[in-house]
Amino acid sequence: MILCSGKPYQIGHCFSRGGFGYLKRNICGFNQAARGMPYLILTDLDTENCAPEMMHKWLPHPKHPNLLFRIAEREVESWLLADRIGFAKFLGISRGLMPLETDSIADPKRYLIDLARRSKKRSIREDLVPRLGSTAKQGSAYNDRLISFVRDKWNISAARKISPSLERTMRSLENFAPLWKDIIVQR
Repeated sequence: MILCSGKPYQIGHCFSRGGFGYLKRNICGFNQAARGMPYLILTDLDTENCAPEMMHKWLPHPKHPNLLFRIAEREVESWLLADRIGFAKFLGISRGLMPLETDSIADPKRYLIDLARRSKKRSIREDLVPRLGSTAKQGSAYNDRLISFVRDKWNISAARKISPSLERTMRSLENFAPLWKDIIVQR
């Protein structure tokens, strides 16, 4: 159970097979399924120009009110970097190395990995940074380490003050009111 502004949320199932491509191919199906239960779709803006334009490209049909479709500007890593104090401590780097604005970073994942290269913590460097000579874009324990940070240490209140795209997503979650009558009628 997750609490967001006093509202309880429970994650039923997490669809994460194939990331961006999987979500893009299946967004219309998730939109239809939202008639039966609420869905949150979260993806990265990456190289697209703007979130509303991307939303329209992906979902040209009217969006069902039970579908929350949110886009992190440029990548979700920018939201983690926005917790400047917590993330600097997690990485074992000086707080002065942390960016003041995270949504404007062109490649937040690369930025995060470059910060991890400067870590005093050997385990952070080994887990987040790809091995020398590797074709990998990230270290082998990158996702596990960041999931652990989010679950145990991320200060989302501090991060949302720095990241406008995270603030918009949090407001969307806080104001979300599913249309239960549509769900009940269909069952």
